[in-house]
Amino acid sequence: MGIAGFGKTELRYDMFDLVSNASEAKRLAKCEGIYHRGQELAWDGKEILPMLIEKHGGIHVAPEKQEALKRVFAIILWGELAAWKVSAQLADGLVPLEAKMAATGQAFDEARHFYVMHDYLEQLGYVPERLDRAPQALLDLVLDTDNLAYKLLGMQLMIETLALTIFQTVRESEVEPVLCELMRYYERDEARHVGLGMQYLPSLISRMKKHEVSQLITFQVRLLAWALWELKVLEPDLAVLGLDPRFIIERGRKKQLAALYEAFSALGWAWQEDKNYPAAVLKAIVEFTFPTDASRADRRNMFTSAWNAFWNKDEIHTALEFDVHDAHRIRTARGLDL
Repeated sequence: MGIAGFGKTELRYDMFDLVSNASEAKRLAKCEGIYHRGQELAWDGKEILPMLIEKHGGIHVAPEKQEALKRVFAIILWGELAAWKVSAQLADGLVPLEAKMAATGQAFDEARHFYVMHDYLEQLGYVPERLDRAPQALLDLVLDTDNLAYKLLGMQLMIETLALTIFQTVRESEVEPVLCELMRYYERDEARHVGLGMQYLPSLISRMKKHEVSQLITFQVRLLAWALWELKVLEPDLAVLGLDPRFIIERGRKKQLAALYEAFSALGWAWQEDKNYPAAVLKAIVEFTFPTDASRADRRNMFTSAWNAFWNKDEIHTALEFDVHDAHRIRTARGLDL
């Protein structure tokens, strides 16, 4: 703590001096672009939600699907609050100006996501309550860590990609017109948030020792385990909504792999060539927790599928995986359709 201007200060005068190479400078420039793009695409939730409700003549969801929809999006609601808190923590903790700007922009977006989802769920008669253990544990893992790399990996590259997957899948399901159109707005924002992780996580990893990278991967596996449990808890509700959890898992894995590939490739690491045994085990577990119809009929198929999932290499996916989210046209707070 500084006294009378002497000693330690929270002001980081070195925030402009940390770029180590041209590649990092380029990634930081993209982080700054994420912030400015967010300003251009900012939308007013107090305008958009009433506009969509009026456009569709109210919120229309089949009575037998209403409770399931509330349970799924209650998790989204509290996830948005967690993302708001994590992005604020990152805005405070990240040192380079450009990364700090991108995290600050995300905090602004997440605040909007939280209050708009609350307002939407309120229309369905939702009363906020505590989450089930699995989603609570998943969010707490990222909220409670002080490690900025863990926060970026956990929120931007793992939880945000899962949220994007759910948003996209719900939108395509046409389960409720207002919500499905609202998801276009959420997707535009969340795709930018993943970009912060892809661009700045490499800078943090490049300063890690080998055992620290291993610990980061272990943290990733813990997140994946809780995410699988969360989907298992939601499986009955997803079924009511006509959504297949295995499809969500596979679509989400593609997005996560695309984000991780971009981040690790920036370091020149051919990470997809190395066997990640903990992650491979989790892939095999999926075959038991979310079996196909064929596996249910014949357990030998389940064991074969688990064995193949463990040993097969993941297909390489790139950031083009996120283009579908960035293509939606939305009405911004400036009254522009972008």
